Amino acid sequence: GASHMETFDLKPEGPSGFRGEFQPIPTSAPGLDISEYLPKMAAQGDKLAIIRSLHHNSPGHVDSTHTVMTGYPGKDAPPPYRPDYPDFWAVASKVCGERVSGVPPHVALPRVRFPGAAYLGAGLEAFRIRSDPNSKNFEVPNLQLPSQMTDRLRERRNLLASFDGLRSDIDQSGVMESLDTYNRKAAELLTSGKVRQAFDLGRETPEVRDRFGRHAVGQRCLLARRLVEAGVRLVTIDFPCVPGQKAFSWDDHASVWNIFEQMKIRLPVLDQVTSALIEDLHERGMQDDVLFVVMGEMSHTPRVHYVKGNPGREHWARAMSVVLSGGGMTMGQPVGATNARGSLPLHRPLVPGDLLATLYQYLGVPLDTQFNNHAGRPTPILPEGAPIDELI
Repeated sequence: GASHMETFDLKPEGPSGFRGEFQPIPTSAPGLDISEYLPKMAAQGDKLAIIRSLHHNSPGHVDSTHTVMTGYPGKDAPPPYRPDYPDFWAVASKVCGERVSGVPPHVALPRVRFPGAAYLGAGLEAFRIRSDPNSKNFEVPNLQLPSQMTDRLRERRNLLASFDGLRSDIDQSGVMESLDTYNRKAAELLTSGKVRQAFDLGRETPEVRDRFGRHAVGQRCLLARRLVEAGVRLVTIDFPCVPGQKAFSWDDHASVWNIFEQMKIRLPVLDQVTSALIEDLHERGMQDDVLFVVMGEMSHTPRVHYVKGNPGREHWARAMSVVLSGGGMTMGQPVGATNARGSLPLHRPLVPGDLLATLYQYLGVPLDTQFNNHAGRPTPILPEGAPIDELI
């Protein structure tokens, strides 16, 4: 996750050793300032809500990702990683199902890290599109079928359907079920002309594609909008790196690289793709129907650390920022605040369960929903949390 001290919660008056090199700039929303390296987002301040008081106690990548995606504390376990609880996307997919018949409820561009569906079954995990949509040869593997194969595929799907009852009796491990579900998703993508067209970014004007940026993350954001238009309910975009960036992530340890130099490369790209998607959704009248969330699994230490003179920030989950836009929610405001050092929530402390409860309520998922875990015990989708009133 990105440091809140360089992005959405700068502390220019903070103590020496804590404040960074960047300055805040005002946005179009009174009282809402963000980094000087995010000028396009600043111009859209009235279309943003920034949570500044989210916090949790999981400092590692794996456990913090589990915490923010499930609401339950995670453990920093070595691979292969298996979640103890289903993540937000699996729960939402289970309860809400498909928006459009034959269209997967959740697509990941290119992946979702660490958590998964747990005891809800691997078939509820994201359909992953690993290809780079900025590539001249971009295509989703096997998305095109020869015309003579269409009837054969339909016959095969009908045959598989006749075996569904038998398979459910035989398969006790869930492996066959998850493979069948994944293959079904692939088959549905193959035969859905609307979804196939969504992957054809050539249908967009060059001006629109340029606005998002001719790089992987920019074109993934554009593709996300097209997938939503085609009927996908949930789209996740992983933003690990950008063109010209030495860093492979937002993990700004002083032992690895200079946080400020790398942020100067990353933030303009974040600014471009985020502002482009928000502008695009508003131009198409989709802003109330689509909720756009920008977040990481944690932030980084308020105190700047140095290794051989190199500045950086280490893992920190006790204060972090989340940006939301659209969804018919109340925009143009900060929610919560951190102290002068940016180390802890000062006003309106919120936990991941509060954010997830807000997202569940937005999607129509009852907050008292429970599912049986592997031991057959009814387990709530959240251990704690309530919708954030300031947003709803």
